[in-house]
Amino acid sequence: MKISLVTCSYQQGKFLDATMRSVLDQRYPDLEYIVIDGGSRDQSVEVIRRHEHSLAYWVSEKDRGQTHALRKGFERASGDILGWLCSDDLLLPGALKRVAAYFEAHPEVDVIFGNALWIDAQGQFIRPKKEMPWNKFVFLYDHNYLAQPATFWRRSLYEKVGGLDESWNLGMDSDLWLRFAHHARPRYVDEYFACMRDYPEQKTRALKPAGRAEDATLSARELPALQRLPQRPLGWLARAGRIGIKLVQGGYWASPPAEYVKALERYRIV
Repeated sequence: MKISLVTCSYQQGKFLDATMRSVLDQRYPDLEYIVIDGGSRDQSVEVIRRHEHSLAYWVSEKDRGQTHALRKGFERASGDILGWLCSDDLLLPGALKRVAAYFEAHPEVDVIFGNALWIDAQGQFIRPKKEMPWNKFVFLYDHNYLAQPATFWRRSLYEKVGGLDESWNLGMDSDLWLRFAHHARPRYVDEYFACMRDYPEQKTRALKPAGRAEDATLSARELPALQRLPQRPLGWLARAGRIGIKLVQGGYWASPPAEYVKALERYRIV
């Protein structure tokens, strides 16, 4: 089963080598790895050239932002399964083999999401992000809890919904997951697939107010009947529901496999 993975990057050279090595270290036999750089002026191009013999395609040129860069990458993708890995995130060992095995064993499933590890700017483990099954109300009124680098889907589904929408700046993943869900319920897989960095300069954290505005737009689009109700209590209800589900499922005291935490040493940034 062929997997196409896209990494887009801009001025992220200090993280990019670790990200790319975490993909190439998978040794997945049928991987199509595509890297789209937005014309970085740091060491990014040097890093990419170091690994270009293992890439299906790469380019460094000015683009219109992250969503445009990802669309460019997916337009070149030919894999059965697609995903993207931001230039400051990591894949955990064996992730792609486990993803492929799940899709092969479940031909009825078109999109999956799993667990992740939160790491800091240096790559130190912070805490696990063990998730809960898909719940549209919680997703819209609490937050987008799908770990983006731990989410994968069939190319046929991506093409059916028309791909990423460039009009979204921060919420392009939320918008895509919701459009996926119109055709195929996202399936939660209780496996750790990836790591996400949490640090002050991280894009989602730095632009939270804009992100909240996009979230409100999605809620109005997806659940219009609830717009007549007070929105803040709906947020409280969604948060309570998420806490309850995760308490029942043990999500708050989960311990990730020790070998995944140990593997982070390979990608430490000093």
